[in-house]
Amino acid sequence: MAVKSTFSSAPLFRLQRSVSHFSRLSGNSLKLNGKGNSPSSVGVRAGVGSPSSDGPALKESTDAASAIDFLTLCHRLKTTKRKGWVNHGIKGAESIADHMYRMALMALIAGDLPNVNRERCIKIAIVHDIAEAIVGDITPSDGVPKAEKSRLEQSALNEMCEILGGGIRADEIKELWAEYENNSSTEASLVKDFDKVEMILQALEYEMGKFQTDVGRSWASEVTSRRNKRLRELDS
Repeated sequence: MAVKSTFSSAPLFRLQRSVSHFSRLSGNSLKLNGKGNSPSSVGVRAGVGSPSSDGPALKESTDAASAIDFLTLCHRLKTTKRKGWVNHGIKGAESIADHMYRMALMALIAGDLPNVNRERCIKIAIVHDIAEAIVGDITPSDGVPKAEKSRLEQSALNEMCEILGGGIRADEIKELWAEYENNSSTEASLVKDFDKVEMILQALEYEMGKFQTDVGRSWASEVTSRRNKRLRELDS
């Protein structure tokens, strides 16, 4: 996978360890095609020199290469639009990274809760959709069963952690992702709530400004009123 400079046609660097055993299907879902399951080396092609002998310098170079390869793959989170909004005809829809970032902010500013680790909530929010850098944003409209969606995302996550080079940080990412996926902690449950709240907030922002007539604004106001009434009933 080559990454090109904005100012030059020459690649800045290339991912030698590609996501070769994934092939894209329609609807942003992926399947394993069984090719090249063995990881190959990762090299940075941006002028990072290769040390002439083994030692700390070689390890540092390899760690840097793995980190940049991983971050380059994560760039897809910034450019891949959330499919639900795209399917609803929203122009300039938010990206996956947009969604995760505001969830992390929610975790940061939420009031203190007993026995809740705020830092862990922030980390879970940052990684909960990270596998979508490879599989894309799989939505119910794609018709992918929940178990299959989870399998695809787990495989993608494992691939990303290989690209990162394994180790403590990769293990932490896997653990945080699994905790959210399995809803296995109070922190995961809270972040799942933030996931829904962020979606509701984003929908509200898309609604604002879309109505150009008094009739449209009036009807939207009625919908909002009924929604608020329903929320009050749920809280009582």
